[in-house]
Amino acid sequence: MSEFEAEVKKAERELEQGLVPVEREGRVDDEFLGDLKMQAQEYGQRLNDAAGRAKAFAEEKAAWAGEKFKELQDKDPKQLIEDAKEFARQKPGQTILISAAVGLVLGFLLKGRR
Repeated sequence: MSEFEAEVKKAERELEQGLVPVEREGRVDDEFLGDLKMQAQEYGQRLNDAAGRAKAFAEEKAAWAGEKFKELQDKDPKQLIEDAKEFARQKPGQTILISAAVGLVLGFLLKGRR
């Protein structure tokens, strides 16, 4: 028996000694497996909670975007251009950042189509 195999056997014996059978409701379960089940249930619940919050957030943002889209549809294109110019005059730095972000997104989209 090699040194590696001896270490594996030693580890197996230690693991078997560490698992203590616990009787619950007439059943015998490993304490370790019971803890794993509880952790899995807890993580499953956390995942469900996070999915619910993400869904609510997405629905809220989709409704907001729909409202803004309707507002834009109702406006005259000339008025939209004037509003954009006025925004650029009031906040030039933010306008440059927005333009750069839009350029990056468009660049990635066009590059991805190749």
